[in-house]
Amino acid sequence: MNARHAASLLLIAASTLTAQTAERPPATPLIAHDPYFSVWSTADTLTAEPTKHWTGHPQPLNSLVRIDGKSYRIMGNSRDIPALQQTGSELTFTHSRYHFAGNGVAIDLTFFTPAFLDDLDILSRPVTYLTWTAKSTDGASHQVSVFLNANAEMATSYSGQPVTYSRQQTANLTVLSVGTQSQQVLNRSGDDLKIDWGYFHIAVPNDAQPKTSLASGTARAFATDGILPANDDIDGPAPFTKGQTEMAVAIPFGSVSAQAVSKTAMVSYTDGYSMEVLNKRLRPWWQREGKPVSQMLEEALAEQTKLDAKGNAFDTKLKDDLTKSAGEKYAWLCTLSYRQSIAAHKLIADSDGQPLLFAKENFSNGDTATVDVFYPSAPIFLFFNPRLLHAQVLPILEYSALPNRWKFPFAPHDLGRYPLANGQDYGGGEKTEENQMPVEESGNMILLVDALARFEPNNAGVKLAEQFWPQLSQWANFLHEHGLDPENQLTTDDFAGHVTHNANLALKAIDAMAAYADLAKLLHHDAEAKKYNDDAHAYAKKWMEMDKEGDHYKLAYDSPNTWSQKYNLIWDKLLGFDLFPKSVRESEIAFYKTKLNKYGLPLDSRKDYTKLDWEMWTATLADNEADFHTLVDPLYTWANETTSRVPMTDWYDTITGKQVGFQARSVVGGLFIKALADKPLAEKYRKEAK
Repeated sequence: MNARHAASLLLIAASTLTAQTAERPPATPLIAHDPYFSVWSTADTLTAEPTKHWTGHPQPLNSLVRIDGKSYRIMGNSRDIPALQQTGSELTFTHSRYHFAGNGVAIDLTFFTPAFLDDLDILSRPVTYLTWTAKSTDGASHQVSVFLNANAEMATSYSGQPVTYSRQQTANLTVLSVGTQSQQVLNRSGDDLKIDWGYFHIAVPNDAQPKTSLASGTARAFATDGILPANDDIDGPAPFTKGQTEMAVAIPFGSVSAQAVSKTAMVSYTDGYSMEVLNKRLRPWWQREGKPVSQMLEEALAEQTKLDAKGNAFDTKLKDDLTKSAGEKYAWLCTLSYRQSIAAHKLIADSDGQPLLFAKENFSNGDTATVDVFYPSAPIFLFFNPRLLHAQVLPILEYSALPNRWKFPFAPHDLGRYPLANGQDYGGGEKTEENQMPVEESGNMILLVDALARFEPNNAGVKLAEQFWPQLSQWANFLHEHGLDPENQLTTDDFAGHVTHNANLALKAIDAMAAYADLAKLLHHDAEAKKYNDDAHAYAKKWMEMDKEGDHYKLAYDSPNTWSQKYNLIWDKLLGFDLFPKSVRESEIAFYKTKLNKYGLPLDSRKDYTKLDWEMWTATLADNEADFHTLVDPLYTWANETTSRVPMTDWYDTITGKQVGFQARSVVGGLFIKALADKPLAEKYRKEAK
């Protein structure tokens, strides 16, 4: 080989490595189901730090591999056992894969969560598959076995809670379980909490010939001689003895050659009752008809191969479709947001058997059914399965219609603090108008109901509007009176404080009036349809006159030399209201391009911080690809370079790239708004929903 050829090969290898490592998640979802069952890796390698709940609290999962009598760590950060070299990793919409190599063997560890929004039964099933794959890389055969353990941190809200462990058998599985001794169901609500009712399970197929243990020191025992402790801990529940017990599984691979061999374990969390909604305790969707945990786990085992094939096909198809629609960088941002957004929700069954979907306002206030949280996350559900947005909007509409509960002429903010959805918690609650979001939430609700009327099959969205027409009409009337020039109001960006004459908030109100007119037309309320459509267009003209400042539009009508992202304008484009001329969007996009920082576009002229979801909504206002990419490329750079290693924040500094607040929130589902704007693509995916 000559020197020039060798150099070219080195360049190719270097470029390949760069391509493989350029996309680095801020944090990687390992188990991502709901706000309580959500475990992440916050480092580049799976052995650098312990795995964590999205809040940052430790929830250590540890995995070892034993190759020809030598043990190595492939998950967990115990320094007592050497780490096998991690050679790469991949993140897709439903899979997180890690690659390791050493001693003549390549080992892959894959986490697969079947987070399919087109199938509610599978989406609700609380099972993630862990699959180890081993093969020889040196032409020789090697003896291989793998190990997994977890402790009570998986089933407690704080360290030291008394727990009980158990081992059960199903027809085809050995199941290790742990849960608190007291089992105080739905005993607390709030933000920075883990669950402490229900049970965490590790389930292993019996045909894998697993060995199991409920004892302390399991990793040390496996690392030393490849076996688990012979005696389980059977001293009973106590905070300082049982707290040290571990659930451990060892799985033999036998002799491994160049032919890859795979073994799988399942991890699950079952909670019996998941939410309390208006003082009714409700079950998770998968258990709406009383399905036993053993049956659920057996079904998950039986369907693994089929689901994994579906997941791989889904990952490839969606990435290709999003790349074709809006570019590789956009597809990567959607990959980062997909499981995170879904895992901030819990799918439950109402007492009448209907699905209800509740988001938790993670690292914000811990509220649930927050209207200005499911508003920004709506695009992911409108794109894949509008029924799931219907399941979020419905509880707020039902609450608003209750006599003697919600007495204000505007929409509520929330239904309580997760998991207790018994009435508004935020601001003045049900008592006063203090710190409410009247224009914000009223506009959000009307816009989302109209979107459902457009996109949900079988006229379900239209029927929803008809059922709650009195509430929608009251809110539309409120916007008619207060929306064009909002008083001193909070918006969804409440961290920025009250703003009077807020131009972006006024855009929401004007869009919502047009949405109400659209709904009125669909329901044959012709007089109302004409009035609100005419007035929305008139308000749009007044808005342009009141807010125009040279080459852009201001933050507020009375605030010269200011600007803000007008992300609420997107509904005029998406739903075709034709309220504002194209020139409004064009002038705003041109102006935003002059205000970009390294990591994105600030929210407005007051601070350097921004909101990730709104940046994408704003970029989607662009009518040409070049402008869209100009605004989105910095987001891609930020996601791969931010030093804030948390489940992706949506509130960060555009200069430093550091997290300002929030993490692991559902609102990142709003990144799918560009895909939603690709109408043929969105229609294709909606048709796949059951």
